[in-house]
Amino acid sequence: MTPENRIKYDEKIRRVSEAVALKEPDRVPIMPAPALYPIFNAGYTVAEVVYDTSLEKMKHAVTKYLTDFDPDSGTGVGTVGAGEGPGMELSSAKNMRWAGMPGDYIDKNSLPQFIEYPLLLDDEYKEFFTDRTGWALKKAIPRFSNTLEPLANFRYSISGAGMCARQMAAAFSEPEFRKMIETLWKINEFYSAHQEKVRKFSEDIEDLGYPIFSGMGGGMVPFDFYSDFLRGTILTMEDLYERPEAIERFIDEEMEIVLEGIERFKDIDVGKHIFMALHKGFDGFLNNEHYRKYYWKYLQKIIVAVVNAGKIPYIFAEGRYDSRIDCLTEVPPGKVIYHFENVDMKETKKKLGGVACIAGSFPAASLDWESPVEIRDRVRKHLDECAAGGGFIFMTSCGLGKCRRENVEAMFETLREYGKY
Repeated sequence: MTPENRIKYDEKIRRVSEAVALKEPDRVPIMPAPALYPIFNAGYTVAEVVYDTSLEKMKHAVTKYLTDFDPDSGTGVGTVGAGEGPGMELSSAKNMRWAGMPGDYIDKNSLPQFIEYPLLLDDEYKEFFTDRTGWALKKAIPRFSNTLEPLANFRYSISGAGMCARQMAAAFSEPEFRKMIETLWKINEFYSAHQEKVRKFSEDIEDLGYPIFSGMGGGMVPFDFYSDFLRGTILTMEDLYERPEAIERFIDEEMEIVLEGIERFKDIDVGKHIFMALHKGFDGFLNNEHYRKYYWKYLQKIIVAVVNAGKIPYIFAEGRYDSRIDCLTEVPPGKVIYHFENVDMKETKKKLGGVACIAGSFPAASLDWESPVEIRDRVRKHLDECAAGGGFIFMTSCGLGKCRRENVEAMFETLREYGKY
């Protein structure tokens, strides 16, 4: 890193850190989630980036975005699946679609799409709670990966002395198992190489003077795991009334695993922001009683555990979240970032000011359709509602997409002109 870039890097770190600590930095930190916009800004399609295993297209796109607009944070390869196309083909997930995949199931400029369906069926709860490993290997895993389908047919019982290894060898020498194992080796080789490229990518971005704040050591809210992966949204809504004891049992068991994971990574990425998305906690999905009982009780413990591990919980609250703000006040002051997709930011500032750094709720879609004049007015109004007193980072409601270039320019210019303290 050059001396000039080191100065820039340190200034950005300080600016963001002061906002998280509920102080007023020199100006409002500017950290919109770039998402797909750098790819479009550089003239690529998402499919091109997904299948460029060198990561050079993504690196060019991110570098251009950073030098064009100079935000207060860098970005890694993101969630687009940059360079992962061949690896995702090898993994052959049944519940994923990505840009450029064989068959072109989704648009070449789409983010990866997750297909939600239940892995845990109504008649499997006994097995799920008494033999989780057996259930996962023979039922859940084959349901979400074509590559791992042979596991559904695996049957084994312990035999006499000297026979165990022989029987296992015979089972795993069947053609379908041989093919599966060989594919798993290829997947491991692919992602080992990919991860090294990702590491170098992040180093190069930071060398330009743009800190990457994201780190390891968080955890998914157990209720989200239950709803996203095990039962799906519709069955989860039924289970809240028909199987509440099963939900409670799972989330209590899963919570132990989440907290153990946070503890295991406590000495890694100290001081970094630990991103955690809240998928099923938004207004109207759970009533207030259910939210506190099944959701907030556990999220609060996760937040405290991350803070105690020396990191900053960065909570992305998806959907409308106005009815949950009172709960969100119950955290250690000056240690948390709440990024909202959709709330009344004026009222949220009143409740969370002095408690947590707030961000978001600036509609990303406005950059696609409005005029630069409208964007400038919208930015000024947003700053008027949120910036006073510090504890605020400017982020858009969600990741940027096919924004009008002139609107992105207007947003950054207005933030720099009007966002000073």
